[in-house]
Amino acid sequence: MLADYHLRLLNLAVISAIAVIGLNFAFGYAGLISLGHAAFVGAGAYGVALLTTLLAWSPWLALPAAVAGTALLAMLIGVPLLRLKGHYLALATLGFNVCFSIVAANWIEVTGGTNGISRIPELQIAGHALGNERSYLWFALVVLAASATVAALIHASRHGRAMIAVRDDETASSMTGIDVPRAKLAAFLLSSVYAAVAGGLFACHMRFISPEDFNYAHSITYLAMLVVGGEGSIVGAILGALLVTFLPEWLRFLGSAYLAFFGLFVLAILIFLPSGLAGIRRPASFSRDGRIKTLALVGASREARQ
Repeated sequence: MLADYHLRLLNLAVISAIAVIGLNFAFGYAGLISLGHAAFVGAGAYGVALLTTLLAWSPWLALPAAVAGTALLAMLIGVPLLRLKGHYLALATLGFNVCFSIVAANWIEVTGGTNGISRIPELQIAGHALGNERSYLWFALVVLAASATVAALIHASRHGRAMIAVRDDETASSMTGIDVPRAKLAAFLLSSVYAAVAGGLFACHMRFISPEDFNYAHSITYLAMLVVGGEGSIVGAILGALLVTFLPEWLRFLGSAYLAFFGLFVLAILIFLPSGLAGIRRPASFSRDGRIKTLALVGASREARQ
């Protein structure tokens, strides 16, 4: 039997996996380098926290409202930001995350500032509160399974293939009839929706949030999870979230040297496993060989014209 501490880590890993699956839409599928993912997680968390504590909403009503609000925020900033490419987009999303943290830390009347928001109501199912780590884990696993299933369906759809085609070659995608800005915005919106779901679950699980939970360092951690697990892979997103969450616990004996080891570990993944852990036994159909890219592009362009 796992102790409550390890169950809590597992809950956090599952919640992070949902967020990383969302980041996979933007980074893994559409090739958008986003360093502001934690801000969208925070938007979902603060949305749930404020609606439940200030307005006394049920968490089940607050969750979809927070997700919708986060998607609207992503659309408002995504339209101008997605005109940027490469490191310019990365810096812009990083700036957005920094701005979010500053607002959350200084808008004391609403967010509570650095003191955060406490007494967030816990989720209940059929009158039974998900108040312990074990019961919450089962619920989080169901949400993770549903999230992964939806992501897999989108990946297999013409919209998912259009995102991948845009990642591989924007010019060729545009020439074959794919609406490149629309595909990018769709990936960005899906990424924010998954992040908001993860944020809402985090708020209901911890029952306390603060700006430090959603600073830019967490965005980098989400990106590291995806890179370690394997970008473009749903299984890789889950594996990466689990590994990076538990790695500090497994390497606690290293003390402060853990960060150095983690940096070397990520570097080794990039050098020897460029496709991440999921690429160890990845079938050929998921490789990034030029012929596979061409087939994905042609398939996406055909369906985009329909």
